Amino acid sequence: MTEENTEKTVDQYIQEQRFAIMSNPDCSNSHYNLATALLGLRRFDEAEEEFKEAIRCSPNFAEAYVQLGGIRLQRGDIDGCLDYNQQSVKVRAGFAEGYGNIGFVQLQKGNIEEAIAALGKAVKFNSRFIQAYATLANAYLFAGQVDKSIETGLKALEIDEDFAVAHNNLAIAYLEKGDFEKAAYHCGRARELGYEVAPEIVREIEGQKS
Repeated sequence: MTEENTEKTVDQYIQEQRFAIMSNPDCSNSHYNLATALLGLRRFDEAEEEFKEAIRCSPNFAEAYVQLGGIRLQRGDIDGCLDYNQQSVKVRAGFAEGYGNIGFVQLQKGNIEEAIAALGKAVKFNSRFIQAYATLANAYLFAGQVDKSIETGLKALEIDEDFAVAHNNLAIAYLEKGDFEKAAYHCGRARELGYEVAPEIVREIEGQKS
């Protein structure tokens, strides 16, 4: 399918959702679907309004809060992103995606303990949430809890052995522990999988081989 045909298909989908909303203005799913399509076209302002309409129609629509948080993050408003994700877990208890995003944002803000707490909830509520495991492993590294970082990184690899971010985190963690053989292995796997490992990490590992 060409890019032009794809755009036509998206435009047709958008028109279908607009017609659905005209016939049923209070359908939260139609507003959400329209917003997601607009988001795909990077029409952020329009998407934001439709996500808000989805929430107006269904105040417990946790996914819409998460999407609004993503738009805020896109604009560089990290606190706005955090606020929307916090609202998502208030309206839906045990919403793993919301907790995962809260953990990511708290880590970006340097609030390590808050990040660990939120990410711990994310993997508790969704034991297959691989990105949350990887971010949690990173948070443990920042906290100096290297063994927990390794344990968490290995859990991520149990879900997907080819998850490059987890291999990168494990390379750094094993380097911290002085286990250069395992550090080299995970560094190599991360690079094989297309991850750009920090040059200083590569140099340190290769320096131990020589």
